[in-house]
Formats: sequence, C-alpha cells, structure tokens
Amino acid sequence: MPELTFQNPVFAAYAIAAALMALKLMGQAWITVAQMFKVGGGFLNPEDKAGGLANPKPREGQLDKQEPVERSRRLQLNDLENIPAFWVVGFLFVLTGPALWLAQVFFYGFVVTRALHFWAYSTAKSHEVRATFFTIGSLIVIAMAVMVLIEALF
Repeated sequence: MPELTFQNPVFAAYAIAAALMALKLMGQAWITVAQMFKVGGGFLNPEDKAGGLANPKPREGQLDKQEPVERSRRLQLNDLENIPAFWVVGFLFVLTGPALWLAQVFFYGFVVTRALHFWAYSTAKSHEVRATFFTIGSLIVIAMAVMVLIEALF
C-alpha cells in the first residue's frame, strides 16, 4: 500500500490539489459575502435585513435576489457538487499507487478545470465554454473512480 506521507510524491500532489480545492470552496463563500456587501442586498434570511454591524442601513428589498450574489451562489453550489467527489475519489486513487505523471495530470488537471470553470462562470461566458471545463473536470473524477474500482475489484 502506498504511504500516506508527503514523502510519497503522489500523495503530496493529491494534498496540494485537495488543499487548493478547499481554498476555492471556502473562498467562494467569501466572494458571495463580498457581493452581498457590494450590492447591499441579496440576503437569504429575514434576520439578515435587521440592523447591525453587518447591515448598518437596513432597507426594503435587501432580501430580493441580486444577480451578482446569485451567480456567486450558483458557483458555490457547483463547487459543492464537484469538489467533495474529487476529494474522496482522489484520495482513493492515491491508494491505487498510480504513476506520478498520471496522478499529477488528474489532480492538477482537475484544479485547472475548476479554475477555468470559475473564470467562465464569473465572467458569464457561454454555456458551452463553462460546460467544457465542467466536463473535463467531471471526466477526470470519473476516470479516477473507474481506476479505483478496477484496482479494488481485481
């Protein structure tokens, strides 16, 4: 069984990619908050429109949807639909003892596709552009999952 230490370059590559994806996922939440402050609305919960440090000037309409906030929320939801699967399958893939070059292609390829997906989504590129990056990242996770299944079954 491959060692789960940073001396194992495959595990180190996974750890780097997994940490970057954690930063992406957490960062998207902060981008959403920044968008809410920027537009002064797009809040979700009735208590969010109450006065306080986070909302010093409450006004009507702060619970109305605001497209920049909603776009960021959709991005975060997409991350939540994709990144956890990468974490799980990527970790299991490490246990298969893959070649370093293949692991790096998969791990860093996924990170790059998520970064490009973020760029395409946040700049409102066409669905085809955004879907291309989603598809490549999804196929990477699927390929790793198939390889994990083959290793585990045979």
